[in-house]
Amino acid sequence: MRGGLAITRITVIEYGYTLVDLGSDYNGFNSVYLPGAKRQARGHVLTIETNEGVTGEHAGGDRNTYAQVGQVASYLIGKNPLERERLYNDMKRALRKVDKFGLSAVDIALWDIAGKAYGAPLFELLGGWKRTLPSYASTLHGDHVASGGLSSPEAFADFALQCRAMGYPAFKIHGWGNDPADREYIRREVANVLAARRAVGDTMDLMLDPACEYDTWADALRVGRACDEAEFFWYEDPYKDGGISAFAHKRMRELIKTPLLLGEHVRNVESHIDFSLAGGTDYLRADAHYDGGVTGLMKIAHAAEGLGMDVEIHAPTPEHRHCMASIRNTNYYELGLVHPSVRTTRAPIYLDYSDDLDAVDNHGHVPVPQGPGLGVTIDWDYVRRHETGRVTYE
Repeated sequence: MRGGLAITRITVIEYGYTLVDLGSDYNGFNSVYLPGAKRQARGHVLTIETNEGVTGEHAGGDRNTYAQVGQVASYLIGKNPLERERLYNDMKRALRKVDKFGLSAVDIALWDIAGKAYGAPLFELLGGWKRTLPSYASTLHGDHVASGGLSSPEAFADFALQCRAMGYPAFKIHGWGNDPADREYIRREVANVLAARRAVGDTMDLMLDPACEYDTWADALRVGRACDEAEFFWYEDPYKDGGISAFAHKRMRELIKTPLLLGEHVRNVESHIDFSLAGGTDYLRADAHYDGGVTGLMKIAHAAEGLGMDVEIHAPTPEHRHCMASIRNTNYYELGLVHPSVRTTRAPIYLDYSDDLDAVDNHGHVPVPQGPGLGVTIDWDYVRRHETGRVTYE
């Protein structure tokens, strides 16, 4: 049966939803806590149907992602969905002039088909063995809400303590960024790093992700030296090169002790390995949505293993839990973005799965889904009620 499996239809469904108590920061790019605010957002679900009734599903991506899916849809119709390596390489070439996010969405759905065809969860197909994953609480960006917000170093420190009490073994800060109205922002970023360490002592691993906000290499160095003093576990994407200059970060590695985490903004295995060999990072960042799906993420993980490096997976999703369950050289699952006063930062798209703050057990672990394929159930009633459009290719 599996040898005759063929793709017959590809459908992209867009839906709308509302997020509450979320606004934007000074430039409109970062989500921050804003009591009473309502934000209209859009999500997408991709389905890939086959002639044997096995359907692959993937929830995620944006309109740019699915414009690229349209570029490769006619190529995929009639192909065997289990021939993922061939499809991956053909689509990677076809999308070589764009960011290849469309390849990622398709590949994840193809892995879902494979798990369902073989009646096994994705992590088993990948050779995985972990059933739960240690997680870190990854915060929303700092805000300016005095009561209940993340508006000061003390507020971040208190939230770290709250997360430690919930069982989290690690905590990652997204600070306030470079608000032009705040001339003291670097001093506040430094104070935030030091306050978090004073609060938790040596009981948690701490990380910092400025999300490429700092204007200058010198500012990034100042904060990096604070991370040294506070013995941070990693320092991620510090300044406005956009996280892509291996040379700049190699220079920073020569002057600070805190390990750097880069790779979120370079695409696919080749660029990640070039960045590593150029000395630009200590840990490698990888993401199935950015780096060619599950196939691409696992290539990066195994290449990093050969270099003696750890790979840290960006952002929480079912596919990332399966990948992390199958990788030796990795440390923490990113659970975010979280905030002490925000219930959720995502649509309730699944019936049996959560990546919200309370998704961890009392040891700070999340479970790996055990059902076939991705092992999660999309709430199709919710999707149909909120659908705003669809495109079908066959």
